[in-house]
Amino acid sequence: MAGIQLTQTHMTYHTDFFALAEQLITAGRFIDSKGWVPATSGNFSARLPNGTIAITVSGKHKGCLQQDDIMLIDADAIPLDGKTPSAETELHTALYKRYPDVHAILHPHSMTATLASRLFKTEVILQDYELLKALPGIKTHDTCISIPIFANDQNIPRLAAQVDNYIDQHGDILAYIIAGHGLYTWGHSVQHALRYLEALDFLLLCELHLHGVKL
Repeated sequence: MAGIQLTQTHMTYHTDFFALAEQLITAGRFIDSKGWVPATSGNFSARLPNGTIAITVSGKHKGCLQQDDIMLIDADAIPLDGKTPSAETELHTALYKRYPDVHAILHPHSMTATLASRLFKTEVILQDYELLKALPGIKTHDTCISIPIFANDQNIPRLAAQVDNYIDQHGDILAYIIAGHGLYTWGHSVQHALRYLEALDFLLLCELHLHGVKL
């Protein structure tokens, strides 16, 4: 009986992984269709029920992902299958550790987020937009949220610690931008994170136009 249970658990584990990998692949195609992941930029991940994390491997175009381009890491960003994850993997694991209910993280390099970081420097304030209701926990347009902007840093553990410290001091956030780089957002599922990403990109674009940026 124990042997049968182990086999069933093993099969469930692989079923979970392949299902999430397919969701990340589909999200990658949609995000690429928007022009948000040029070249090999961006990285995506999803957390399995057992706590391991499916994440995109390093150096692959996110609009052309295959099953083999999604790998497994543990909660401390250690690869479990011999592949090389994104250099920014620890930004993902830090968010998963802070937010137990988060099961997907999407990080594109859209022009809107990149330009917003040049224009606003420390944060983007989004206020009185109807589309804010597409974001988690927001029930009315009469809302104001801040998207913090952090300086780019090749020292990823230091950058992850900076994000953590900001949240400790200011409370929970829905997304953040790395300056000159791109947006991070997350959700209960890949589909939720993708919805938040699409809403945030639209809202950032509104702010850029309001401040005279022509795209």
